[in-house]
Amino acid sequence: ISPSVENTDFTVAAEKTIHSVVHVKNTSFKTVRDPFREFFYGQEGSNKKYSQVGTGSGVIISSDGYIVTNNHVIQGATEIEVTLNNKKSYKAELIGTDPSNDIALIKVDADELPYVTLGDSDAVKIGEWVLAVGNPYNLTSTVTAGIVSAKGRDLEGNSGVESFIQTDAAVNSGNSGGALVNIRGELIGINTAITSRTGSFIGYSFAVPSNITKKVIEDLM
Repeated sequence: ISPSVENTDFTVAAEKTIHSVVHVKNTSFKTVRDPFREFFYGQEGSNKKYSQVGTGSGVIISSDGYIVTNNHVIQGATEIEVTLNNKKSYKAELIGTDPSNDIALIKVDADELPYVTLGDSDAVKIGEWVLAVGNPYNLTSTVTAGIVSAKGRDLEGNSGVESFIQTDAAVNSGNSGGALVNIRGELIGINTAITSRTGSFIGYSFAVPSNITKKVIEDLM
């Protein structure tokens, strides 16, 4: 097999990654005072509970259930639920967040989970093949391929991270918190943002490099 053919075979990387990427559901409960209910039922009956649900992706980084996601995926959550690629669901505990890098660490109570090994994002080269793996639209893990288009990207409004990895692999909002891996299946970034006003992919997406993610995780732990 010539090196070029070998380098574009993503089956090993995909197989290593899809079971390590999870669906993250965040539910926040808000209590709102309703003046109409207060008029009819008094102050006790005036409160109405609402729930808001947000979804995204996460990456299992240890067999005992530590999961990395984006801070914006779980921000304000009252409850966090994680669903694995095999459809098993777990309640997750929030370990800590780093809003400036848009990284959060959560944990589920489980053993022997498939997990992704962290790679060295500094060694990533422009033009290198990468896979984005996430759970867009509440599906099981979805894989898209692309190349590293640029490194060290600074995005307006994301002042905390000035070294995003830019890729042209298709990423949508449900992929937030998912994995960007190299063809060896090593985690090189956490997919976090797309350049689009509509929230749909229009050509480029951005990932927090794994070396920043690793440092954040160690601090949070």
